[in-house]
Amino acid sequence: MTTGAERTPPPVKLDRVVIRFAGDSGDGMQLTGDRFTSEAAAFGNDLATLPNFPAEIRAPAGTLPGVSSFQLHFADYDILTPGDRPDVLVAMNPAALKANVGDLPAGGTVIVNTDEFSKRNLSKVGYAVSPLEDGSLDRFVVHAVAMATLTQGALKETGLSKKDAERCKNMFALGLLCWMYHRPTEGTERFLREKFARKPDIAEANVLAFRSGWNYGETTEAFATTYEVAPASDFPPGRYRQITGNTALAYGIVAAGQRARLPVFLGSYPITPASDILHELAKHKNFGVTTMQAEDEIAGVGAALGAAYGGALGVTTTSGPGIALKSETIGLGVMAELPLLVIDVQRGGPSTGLPTKTEQADLLQAMFGRNGESPVPVLAPRSPGDCFTLALEAARIALAYRTPVLLLSDGAIANGSEPWLIPDADDLPDLRVTFATEPNAPDGSGEHWPYVRDPRTLARDWALPGAPGLTHRIGGLEKADGKGSISYDPDNHDRMTRLRQAKVDGITVPDLEVDDPSGQADVLVLGWGSTFGPIGAACRVLRQRGQRVARAHLRYLNPFPANLAQVLGSYERVIVPELNLGQLAMLVRSRFLVDAVPYTKVAGLPFTEEELVEVVSRHVEDVAGGTWLSEAA
Repeated sequence: MTTGAERTPPPVKLDRVVIRFAGDSGDGMQLTGDRFTSEAAAFGNDLATLPNFPAEIRAPAGTLPGVSSFQLHFADYDILTPGDRPDVLVAMNPAALKANVGDLPAGGTVIVNTDEFSKRNLSKVGYAVSPLEDGSLDRFVVHAVAMATLTQGALKETGLSKKDAERCKNMFALGLLCWMYHRPTEGTERFLREKFARKPDIAEANVLAFRSGWNYGETTEAFATTYEVAPASDFPPGRYRQITGNTALAYGIVAAGQRARLPVFLGSYPITPASDILHELAKHKNFGVTTMQAEDEIAGVGAALGAAYGGALGVTTTSGPGIALKSETIGLGVMAELPLLVIDVQRGGPSTGLPTKTEQADLLQAMFGRNGESPVPVLAPRSPGDCFTLALEAARIALAYRTPVLLLSDGAIANGSEPWLIPDADDLPDLRVTFATEPNAPDGSGEHWPYVRDPRTLARDWALPGAPGLTHRIGGLEKADGKGSISYDPDNHDRMTRLRQAKVDGITVPDLEVDDPSGQADVLVLGWGSTFGPIGAACRVLRQRGQRVARAHLRYLNPFPANLAQVLGSYERVIVPELNLGQLAMLVRSRFLVDAVPYTKVAGLPFTEEELVEVVSRHVEDVAGGTWLSEAA
């Protein structure tokens, strides 16, 4: 690459930038965005991402339903969201421009691949006249770049066909953006050579296209300004890596197996957006992880529960539709009182719904979606990196209390990424368990009773099948207290039902932490799951404006933290933003008789900072004025 030190002026220093790459679902926008993210992470920026792609494997080319985008927010300070609006939009075709330009603020930058702005492609999305010619983009800074033509020219000597050369245009775009923002390049070149190691000609073509994009920015007069976002300086010291929520869940499961000194068994059926957990865990057989891609959801959870019966850490992963199919076996786990980790990466529903879009609408299903009184602990990570911590915590609860545990992630967390401080393995919790080794019958008969309980946790003894002298039977029919024999006695059923509920109710979870810097806020914003970032960003803005607002975030949804009632009662108004029609608000209102105000959204997209600032601000002003706003406000 040329340096161009004599031509290029010093970069303009910025504290943050939001970039959105958008194109056809075959244009490699997810890969492009992921690579830019990796370079931002390597440079030391804080970052947050929002991939957004069609559910179809290959939607019709050049159409609005086929648009795939990847948004990245990177900064020199702690950020909480992938950004509301992009500062820069890279549009690879007319559909990408039309689908995304409405989010761009006035004065934003648009980089357009003009090679795709043919009459045919324009007509596919309803453009009678090219927006590059009709003045509709005059409020933006527009750079028209013939990316396909320039990429083909750069690869002319490689011998690749015109079609294969054109496929590298996403790397041209990436190179141009890396030049604009002074991103490192060595990591991307190394990645491309590793990714296409079996096709070295393709690898070198992509590297050449990447360099060509960088050099185009350096040599053309169209791009006179470059920008620089310094590394974030407020990170705690340590070693970091970029991580997605699904990868963090997989690593947390591996770590849980190691800390419990148990083999890990994953029984799973591929389903968006949870499949990456299966893919990642399949790479870690060296850590005692066995993965089975089952023929369906029921087989996956059945195999995982069987593994738990045999003494392994049983895990199953899915999304909302799969939870519905797994419900009977989860109920069997409740009756048999076996440790089982069930991960639900939520997506838009009902039914097949919106497979690649995010939602938080499985909370009530997680709480109550099984026949009979079938209580399970429910946890929810708040960010991609938090998935690692919550996977370990879910395993702790499952093993210590002998119960299935539901962990509710969602699409925004699963596919989003952020810097993650890699923990010291020695600092991770000790999850070792003790298996029964001696008969435990309190009547001195020398028998093993499977439902003899630890008085502290109410967990039953865990005896491995085949252990000498510990013959026992468990299953789906109601068990006699202690002995475990089949029982239809009404009083016994009542007692066992209440014991199972008491076990879950008695799980030890940390108190809820409240972020209320002034200590004088009258309004509390209560969230769970992926609303953590948008709520935190909105509260930051409101406090900078001088408005007093508190926030708290639930990671433990069943049981709730012991101090939740006290927290809720300390504020005049509680607002609950969630990506459903008010499920947590319903639970809070019914459990604590607090008139929590839901603010809901089911658009397949996360909340934006902007919308929550507006909503919460109006409630703060309303409380100060002594009036009342409903959800509709």
